Amino acid sequence: MTGPTNIPTYGLPDRNRRVLLARRPAGIPQPEDFGLNAVPVPQPGPDEILVRNLYLSVDPAQRGWASAEANYSQPVPLGSPMRALAVGIVVRSNSPEVAEGEFLYGWFGWQDYAAVPVSAIFRRCREAVPLSAHAGLLGLNGLTAHLGLTELGRPRPGDTVLVSTAAGAVGSLVGQIARNLGCRPLGLTGDDAKVARCREAYGYAAAWNYRKEDWAASLAREAPEGVHVYFDNVGGPILDAALRRMAVGGRIVQCGTASVASWTEVPTGPRVEREILTRRLVWSGFVVLDHKARFEEAVAQLAEWYRQGRMTLDEDVSEGIEGAPGAIASLYRGENRGKRLIYVG
Repeated sequence: MTGPTNIPTYGLPDRNRRVLLARRPAGIPQPEDFGLNAVPVPQPGPDEILVRNLYLSVDPAQRGWASAEANYSQPVPLGSPMRALAVGIVVRSNSPEVAEGEFLYGWFGWQDYAAVPVSAIFRRCREAVPLSAHAGLLGLNGLTAHLGLTELGRPRPGDTVLVSTAAGAVGSLVGQIARNLGCRPLGLTGDDAKVARCREAYGYAAAWNYRKEDWAASLAREAPEGVHVYFDNVGGPILDAALRRMAVGGRIVQCGTASVASWTEVPTGPRVEREILTRRLVWSGFVVLDHKARFEEAVAQLAEWYRQGRMTLDEDVSEGIEGAPGAIASLYRGENRGKRLIYVG
């Protein structure tokens, strides 16, 4: 299907504003690691589509994508648009597989327009949820929460599930999914308001501010038989303490390491081999892209729970692509309230 040569822009701008990776960050990407420019709107080639981005996603994984350190994906090339997932609308299609006017979620980058092959599509936005939710609840975050918990955590009704960054874009969903599966979720976060949100909106049985409370002592009282599943997004000292509160046969889902500033020099900490042995723990690393075969199953379940009112959707949406360079650093400082998005539509 070929479209008109007059490309509808669906609102300003009529040029393609882009956020480029200007240099390799030292740890967490900072605003000065990026640059902004504007170029003509690209033209899609044969079998390509042109997407007008509406919502740009901000994700912790972008730290690894920008880094030259070893990761599960190739580093973003310097001078190119920052790798990012986005929700957008197809304004021109040279592919028989994609119709103009379709809403898509895919690897479209931090820019207004993306001329990409069909393989860049992560999912088609067809479920009856707010459009922005395709970048969070039904996107990388929701899939990570659902599949990380169910595939590696293997929760059983009645299990105690501990979640770090419990009010974040992934953690807030893990807590709700655990509750919907009949488990008892407990949360860790670094902000009193987020502690309240965990309890009031996400269904956590208890939550603690790890910056201010002796959360390990509170956890021991709240879960005297130990934690059956620990969904960890931070690593570091919190993980060190949580390991010593695991139940025999417990499962640890290692989804992130947000508390570790850099891996250039390997950080050290307490030895954990004895804890793993004596508690018979299973400790597994989770990367959502390894589980594509279950994506649609997970999306269907999350969409159904949302329809039933069993999932709370929290989004922190700012407007304007100019705020993108500082968005990852803001995320790691814990300043977001829910799923972080940038509206450019």
